[in-house]
Amino acid sequence: MLLHIDSSADTTADSVTRQLTETFARTHGPADHRRRDLSAEPVAPITPAYTTLGRRVEREGFVPPAKVPALIENDDEQREWDLTLPLVSELLAADTVLLGVPMYNFSIPASLKAWIDRVTFPGALTDPDTGESLLRDTRVVVVMARGGGYGPGTPREHFDFQTPHLRAYFGNLGVPPQRLHLVAAELTRVDVMPHLAGLEDLAAASLARARATLTTLAAV
Repeated sequence: MLLHIDSSADTTADSVTRQLTETFARTHGPADHRRRDLSAEPVAPITPAYTTLGRRVEREGFVPPAKVPALIENDDEQREWDLTLPLVSELLAADTVLLGVPMYNFSIPASLKAWIDRVTFPGALTDPDTGESLLRDTRVVVVMARGGGYGPGTPREHFDFQTPHLRAYFGNLGVPPQRLHLVAAELTRVDVMPHLAGLEDLAAASLARARATLTTLAAV
C-alpha cells in the first residue's frame, strides 16, 4: 500500500510538493493508494492525556496497539487513543510512505509535526517479541521543496533543519538508510523573490532532477 501524505498549507497548483508527490503517485500506479492531506484533515496535537497514557504504556515495556485499550483509564485517554490508532495502523499497513514536505521557517510544517508526534506512540512501531522496528521493511520517500537554496556548499546550508530532522526521525524509527529517500527541489520561489533573480535556470534544473528521481523511484 502507498500511503501518500501531503503537508503543504498551499492546496493550489502552486504547491511544488503537491505537484511532485502527484508525479510519484501517478507513476506508482492507482492500486492500493491511501492519501492523507494534513491541510484538509489536520491531525490534532497531542494533549496531556496522550502523554500520560504513553508513560503508562512505556512502563509496561513494548505494548502492541491491541493491548493499549486495557491500560486506558479515562475518557480523555480513550479519545487520544481513538485519534492515534487509525494513523498508526495506516502507517504500519504501508509498503511505501510518500511525504510532501515544504520547508517552513527552515524546518517542517506544523501539520506534519503533529502527525509525527501522534504516530510515534510508545511501542506502537516496535515488534513486542523481538524489539525490532516494524518499519524496517518500509520504504519512505520524502519530497521536499525550499524557496531558496540550502544544498551542500550554499551559504544557507546550515539553515536546513528540514533534511536532518527527517533523516534523524525516520532513522531512529528503524527505517534503513537504503530505504529512506529524501528528494529536494530548490529555489522554488525564484519567480516571486527578487533576490533570487538570475537563478531561474538553476531552479528549473533542480525541479527537473527532483521529478526525474521521483519518477525512477516510483517505477521500482
